[in-house]
Amino acid sequence: MLGLLDERGARDGQGQGAVSPVGGVPHGTTIAAARFRDGVVIAGDRRATEGNIIANRTIEKVFPADRFSAVAIAGAAGPAIEMVRLFQVQLEHYEKVEGSVLSLEGKANQLAQMIRGNLGMAMQGLAVVPLFAGWDLHRSQGRIFTYDIAGGKYEEEAFAATGSGGRDARATLRLGFRPGMSRDDIVRLVTKALFEAAQEDSATGGPDLLRGIFPVIGVIDESGYQRVADEELIALARELETELTTRRHPE
Repeated sequence: MLGLLDERGARDGQGQGAVSPVGGVPHGTTIAAARFRDGVVIAGDRRATEGNIIANRTIEKVFPADRFSAVAIAGAAGPAIEMVRLFQVQLEHYEKVEGSVLSLEGKANQLAQMIRGNLGMAMQGLAVVPLFAGWDLHRSQGRIFTYDIAGGKYEEEAFAATGSGGRDARATLRLGFRPGMSRDDIVRLVTKALFEAAQEDSATGGPDLLRGIFPVIGVIDESGYQRVADEELIALARELETELTTRRHPE
């Protein structure tokens, strides 16, 4: 269950643990993002839960908002996906009407307004708390924004993670992040963050080589949004499993 909705979310420092989840509603779990020297990486695990039940093993939580930005969703899955769809339409509509792309800051503010509009539902347990990341065409850099259930918007300097496994994912990101890291280094670090979160949080689904299920990871740079291929994630998952085995059974 999403960290912002359960008791673990209160311990995670997010301040939203008083909100009770609605039974029978699938919830997304762990999402993360981190900057690299030429852009930003955004990722989400594939598991959705209903209480202690796995509702879906292959849900996608990362969506391109437009060519240069993406949203990762955590919270009540249905409202979150609908919010993303509406957000995508609004950005497309703005571009057609104005003849230009909305600034990254403007996109982040628009998403904040949509989250604020969902506050009534959030107080009933249907909270939506996404991560937003993109390439800022004016600053020529990747940027990451986090939110609270009231629509508060906060920019993160280096990385962010939220959801039921957010604390463990953030710990891995904090230990492994270094300024100026490459795209490949950050993809590996974010994958490892989700992998480590899955070791501690039952609601987070780590890379699953047996079923062929891997996180959705998007890279956004000056050329736009691109999803990381499963072939690359398979190699990373095998590498991380070997690392974990070595850690547990050192020679």
